[in-house]
Amino acid sequence: MKMNNKFLLPLLLTLISLTWAGSFIVVEIATNEISPIDLGFLRFLVATPIMILFLLIQKKNIHIPLKELPSLAILGLTGVTLLYFFQFIGIDRTNAPTASVLINTNVIFIALLSALFLKETFTTKKITGISLSFLGVIIVIFSNLSQEKFTLDNIFFIGCIFIILSAFCWAVYSIVGKRLLVKYDTFTIITYAFILGTLFYIPFVISDIIPTIQNVSFNGWMAVFYLALLCSVFGYIGWYYALKKTDASKAAVFLNLIPLFTITMSFFLGETLTMPFLLGAILIIYGVYLTQKAN
Repeated sequence: MKMNNKFLLPLLLTLISLTWAGSFIVVEIATNEISPIDLGFLRFLVATPIMILFLLIQKKNIHIPLKELPSLAILGLTGVTLLYFFQFIGIDRTNAPTASVLINTNVIFIALLSALFLKETFTTKKITGISLSFLGVIIVIFSNLSQEKFTLDNIFFIGCIFIILSAFCWAVYSIVGKRLLVKYDTFTIITYAFILGTLFYIPFVISDIIPTIQNVSFNGWMAVFYLALLCSVFGYIGWYYALKKTDASKAAVFLNLIPLFTITMSFFLGETLTMPFLLGAILIIYGVYLTQKAN
């Protein structure tokens, strides 16, 4: 079994990273037909019942004390609703490679929030990693604006801000979730976050979701099912299975493959990648790697 895990876990983590990398391209294409907000809602409208079914099949203790409801609500908002609200709008206004690189800054935000709220110490390696990633973010944003006059209302710039806000949401989700995941079953907490996050989406989509569902094309539904079944169900179940079998720090290294996979796929799909963008991407990925190594 140890031999199997030695090869199967890296394969599983690579497949998860590849699946999540593909989501940036799928969203970029799907938002030509479905609004980013509706797409996020449909993703979890499909994924959440499946997660509930898996939870019931496993016959886990699904009781969470009522006092944890505020924390669960924060998880639903930051890990589902706002995370994908910001991310999908950001992808729609930028492009898949840029979004996949900028979303990696969640590691930097986690390090900063951990220092502020969990009193974790800052090492030289962490400071270096954060500084390199911050420099990389600036280069990535301005590499795509070099041909245009820079303004604060530039659509691409606004899209980048949305992606960074999405990364910040994931960091908040991770910090708040850290306490809950120590006390309660991981899969149960994630399922509750999915349920609440889906409910929190309703005010944003209630006015137009029925016409949207009626008019979604076959390709649109394929995008929804890719995001729901592969990215949410397979991705989350596979990820937390891997975390049970190996150290979180070792598993997290595979997340650095996501922007690399997205950039490669985008290149073969005809996306133009400039040298400044690639330099910025390298700085972000290496900075994230240093920050993770410092944990």
